[in-house]
Amino acid sequence: MSLFGNLYIGASGLQTGQNALNTVSHNLANQGTKGYTRQQVSLKDRQYTTLAKMPNAVSDKQTGLGVEYAEVRQVRDVFLDKTYRQEAGRAGFYEASYNALEEIGTLLGELDGESFSLALNNLWESVQELSKEPSSSVTQGLLVQRASQFIEQSGNVYQALSNYQDNLNYQVKQQVDKINAYAKRIYDLNEAITKIEVGGVEHANDLKDERNLMLDELGKLGNIDYYEDLYGGVTVKFEGRVLVNSAMTFNIELKEDPETGFYTPFWEFDAVKIPKADGTFDYNIDNAELYDMHMEIQTKSNTDVGTLKGMLLARGDHRANYTDLDYEDVAAYNEDISTSILMNTQAEFDNLIHNIITEINRVLEDAAEAESAKYPGSTYLRNEDGTVIQLFSRIACDPYYTDKDAAYLAQMAADYPERASEFVVGGIRREDLTRVDEYGNKIKDFNGSRLDPTSRKTGLLQRSETLYSIGNLIVNPDLVKEPTKLDFLKSDGKEDFAIAVELGEVFTREDYRLNPLTTTKANLKDYYSNIVSQIANQGAVFRNIYDNEQNTVKTTDNARQQVVGVSDDEELQNMIKYQNAYNASSRYINVVDEMLEHVLNTLGQ
Repeated sequence: MSLFGNLYIGASGLQTGQNALNTVSHNLANQGTKGYTRQQVSLKDRQYTTLAKMPNAVSDKQTGLGVEYAEVRQVRDVFLDKTYRQEAGRAGFYEASYNALEEIGTLLGELDGESFSLALNNLWESVQELSKEPSSSVTQGLLVQRASQFIEQSGNVYQALSNYQDNLNYQVKQQVDKINAYAKRIYDLNEAITKIEVGGVEHANDLKDERNLMLDELGKLGNIDYYEDLYGGVTVKFEGRVLVNSAMTFNIELKEDPETGFYTPFWEFDAVKIPKADGTFDYNIDNAELYDMHMEIQTKSNTDVGTLKGMLLARGDHRANYTDLDYEDVAAYNEDISTSILMNTQAEFDNLIHNIITEINRVLEDAAEAESAKYPGSTYLRNEDGTVIQLFSRIACDPYYTDKDAAYLAQMAADYPERASEFVVGGIRREDLTRVDEYGNKIKDFNGSRLDPTSRKTGLLQRSETLYSIGNLIVNPDLVKEPTKLDFLKSDGKEDFAIAVELGEVFTREDYRLNPLTTTKANLKDYYSNIVSQIANQGAVFRNIYDNEQNTVKTTDNARQQVVGVSDDEELQNMIKYQNAYNASSRYINVVDEMLEHVLNTLGQ
C-alpha cells in the first residue's frame, strides 16, 4: 500500500478513537440519569485490499484499510427487564391493597380524636345504668343522649370510609390517565426510533432508553407484554389487549356510574358508542371492560399485578351495606364484595349498626306488645296514636335497589296480579320482604325481621320495617325532645327491670358472625373489635406479601443495574484504552508523515 494510503488508515484510527471517547464521555455524563442504559462500543476492521491470491499459503496477501465502528449498542438483559416489570406490578398491587387496609385501620381506630369503640361502649354503659333505675329521667336521658352520639359517630365512620372510597376512585382516574399518557409517548418514540434506524446505520439508543423507562412505569400499573419489530417499533399489550403498536394507540376510557360516580375502565375501541340527544356519546362496555373483577386473585395466573387493579378491588363498585352480607349465599358474597377491602368493611360495619338498632327497637316493641296483650288498651311504650315508641327511626325508605330485585318484583307482580301495586320500584329489595305461607307462617326471613301479626294472612310478601342502615338512621326526634317518654313504668305502676335486662342481652348475646365466611359467633360488644382485628390481620398479611415483593423487585433491579448501569472503573478503563488507541493512531500518522518527508526530501535532492 502507498504511504498516502497509510495516512487514511491512521485517520480512521483517530476518528474511531475520538468517537469511542465520546461514547465513554456520554456514559459518564448520564451515570445518574434515570433509565439510562450504558452504551458499549463495538469496533471492526474495514474491508481488506487483496494484492494476490496465495493458494499454497495460509491466507491471501492482503492489506487492511483501517478500523471503523461496528455499532454502539445498549447493554440490556431482556429476561431481567421482563421480570422486573412484572414483579414491580405485583408489588404495586399489594402496596395498593396494604395502603387501603392501613387507611381503613386508621379510620376505624381513631376518627378526629374520638374512637367509635368509645361511642359503642358508652351506649352499652347507658343500658347498664338503665338496669339500675329504669324509670329515672336521668338514666332515660342518658340512654337517648348516648344513642345520639352512637348514631353520629357511626355515621362519621361510614362517611370516612366512603370518602376514602371516593379518593381511591379519583386515583383510579389518575392511573388510567397515566397509562394513556405512557401509551402516547411510546407511540411517539416508536415513530422517532423507526425513522432513525430504518436505514440500518444509526441506533436511537437514548430514545430507546426513554421508551424502556416508559415500559418500566407502565409495568407498575398493570400486567404488560411487549415485543419489538424489525424496524425498532414496540407493540405493547396491557392486560392481554394491545395498548400501543407502531400504527396507533388504543385508549382506555372511563365509564362513570351515575349514582356512585365510580369509574370503570374500558377499552374505547371495543365498546359500542351510543349517540345521545345532546350530541355526546354513551358507551356499552359489555366485553370491553379492562378487567374481569370476578377472576380469582392468584400469582400463577398474574391476576395480582398492577396498582390500578389493586385500587379497583380495594374500592369496589358501590357503597356496601349490611344487605350485601348474604349469609345463605356464600358464592354471591364471594363474587360481589369479599374481594373488596372497603366494601367488605362497610358491609360489616353497617351490619353491626343494623343489628344493634334493630334489636333495641325489637325489645321495645316486644315489651309494648306483651303489655298490650296483658292489659288491652295499655299505653305502655306507645305514642298517642297507639304506635310503639322506638328509640331509632328511619329518615326515609332505603335507596338500595338492584336489577336483580327488579326482576324478582316483576315476577311477583305477575304471579299475584291482585297485589301488583305492592311490588313496585322505589327502594324495595328482595331482602326487605318476608315470605310467608297462606296461614302467615314464615317460610324464610331474609333479614331477621318479625312479621306484623295483623297482616299475616293478607298475602305472601310484606315489607319489613327493620331495614335500618347507617345512611337513613336517626334517634327518634320525639325522644330527643322528651326522653321521659321512655317511661319504663308498666300498667301496674312497677318499674320494668326486665326490659333493661333484655336490652343488655342485645349486646352480650353471641349470635352474630362477622361475614358469611366466618363460623365463629360473637356478641355485638365484640363485633366491632373483631372488624378491627380482621383489618389488622389482613394488613399484616398484605404487608408481608408486599415486603417480599419489594425485596424481589430490589434484587431484580440490582441484577439489572449490574448489566445496564454505568461503572466508573469500567468507563475509566475504556477511556484509557481508547485514549491510547487515539495516541497510537496519532503516532502512526506522524511516522508516515516523517517517511513521506524523508522520501520527498531525498527525491528532491
